[in-house]
Amino acid sequence: MGHQAGRGEREPVKGKVHTGILDTIGDTPLLEFERIFTDAPFRVLAKMESFNPGGSIKDRTALNMLLGKIRNGELDPARSVVVESSSGNLGVGLAQICRYYGLRFICVVDGRTTGRNIAVLRALQCEVEIVEQPDPVTGEFLPARLARVRELLATIPHAYWPNQYGNLRNPGAHQQTMREIDTALDGKVDYLFCAVGTFGTLRGCAEYVHERDLGTTIVGVDAVGSVIFGGPPAPRLIPGHGASVRPELLDLALVDEVVHITDLESVAACRRLVGREAVLVGGSSGAVVAALHKMADTIEPGSNCVLIFPDGGDRYLDTVYSDDWVTAKFGEVAHMWK
Repeated sequence: MGHQAGRGEREPVKGKVHTGILDTIGDTPLLEFERIFTDAPFRVLAKMESFNPGGSIKDRTALNMLLGKIRNGELDPARSVVVESSSGNLGVGLAQICRYYGLRFICVVDGRTTGRNIAVLRALQCEVEIVEQPDPVTGEFLPARLARVRELLATIPHAYWPNQYGNLRNPGAHQQTMREIDTALDGKVDYLFCAVGTFGTLRGCAEYVHERDLGTTIVGVDAVGSVIFGGPPAPRLIPGHGASVRPELLDLALVDEVVHITDLESVAACRRLVGREAVLVGGSSGAVVAALHKMADTIEPGSNCVLIFPDGGDRYLDTVYSDDWVTAKFGEVAHMWK
């Protein structure tokens, strides 16, 4: 007799055989939550980008910015050097692609980049440059990172800067992200909550929405202290969303609503999510959950609310999920999620 699936077991499903690790980028799960918003009259669904092989949505961006130039010979492993600024996730995506194709890669990060992200970059044989001092004029790290990138470009022969902050192939990658969401929900995407940094993910998704007239309300989720939507600059603890310089890709006409989230609100939402749904996510994912909480009273009953979760929580174990770190930064705040 053949094997009968018992309780708790699942029948095996024959799937695609992938050719190489990069072939697994995209087609991430869309997961419906039932416990984080108890008795909500709307559906809550999350696009789980941690399922990409490099652990984040930035794998899509990295592949779209490099693959064409690799295939047409503009990027040659014998001489080309890729140089980019990243707070972590894009750097990991680029490092994986560069290692796969044998390209030298230098990633410029700063002191806020998590130790785990830096460890992953080095494991992928990326050369990591850590900018320790912020820009003397603005007091921010991003201008200092970009200055270091320009120095490297000026001194390294055959250096190439993908420039995630201004490259239209960044949002171009996320037309596919939104296509996957659209297909899964048969076009009924009422709200899309998206954290903003380079503005690549939101712009690509919003352009897809507008081109197909889906009628989706686009909610941009920004960090308190970020200047993207014109707010005053302030120190921020959680990397991955928000920016100290307005991105070149910014298009305010694509955003219907803007919600600003504090670092503490992001941390508390991450902790609630793991407590109620057993899902470990990164800080910017917590921010979009917190944004939906803030807007919950205005959401029309029966709506499909899609949250883009850019990465998982494994690289935030020393910060967001560390009781000692949270207490040191915010005090005794566990009541916010327990």
